[in-house]
Amino acid sequence: MRLLLVRHGQTPSNVDFLLDTAVPGPGLTPLGERQAAALPRALADEDIEAVYASTLIRTQLTAAPLAAARRHHVLVRDGIREVSAGDLEMLPGDSERGRLYMEIVFAWAAGDTGLRMPGGESGEEALRRYDAVIAEAARSGASTVAMVSHGAAIRMWTAARADNVDIPFAAERPLENTGVVVLEGSPSDGWKALSWAGAVVVPAGEGGPTGRPQPLGRGAPATHRPRPGDAAG
Repeated sequence: MRLLLVRHGQTPSNVDFLLDTAVPGPGLTPLGERQAAALPRALADEDIEAVYASTLIRTQLTAAPLAAARRHHVLVRDGIREVSAGDLEMLPGDSERGRLYMEIVFAWAAGDTGLRMPGGESGEEALRRYDAVIAEAARSGASTVAMVSHGAAIRMWTAARADNVDIPFAAERPLENTGVVVLEGSPSDGWKALSWAGAVVVPAGEGGPTGRPQPLGRGAPATHRPRPGDAAG
């Protein structure tokens, strides 16, 4: 199956860099609406057979133009919602305490899934719910599926499940609004990332989009300092 993981369009909380993860959450900014409207054209070359969105309003608003263009209904699933910030909800993502959010998310991707977000879910719980929706899509028989989800959740799941993406790679690449990670594979055979926000994912030692080697492969996690774009949502 070809899997397109799409981050939703811009929200007011994204503008303010806040950890906004609760359901139903905010809608889109005017820019976010334009980003959603542009998504069908951006994915015009993809033969999308199903469109999923999380239970948050912003993903459903982002998915709607794409689903309409392909004459699909949006399949709403709680499992692909954002990683719950728990006690960190609505803190600035670049604050001292707010930075703990992405540190925990990448610790989960590195395998420490028993770790729990303060007042929130564990990595085991977050990965299990995300895996369940992807397994459902795989069972449907669709060859290409688009899932409109959230930045931290997409990066966490991809780093944990794609054989050729490690934690340093995902940590250094915040996913902008309506950025897309493209993967191929299945729950039984595993996953390989093909592109990340338009850049080709290549094995270690091979030239990347800028002509520089991109060290991928599974490795020890780097110490991650959140960057602009890291806030949840």
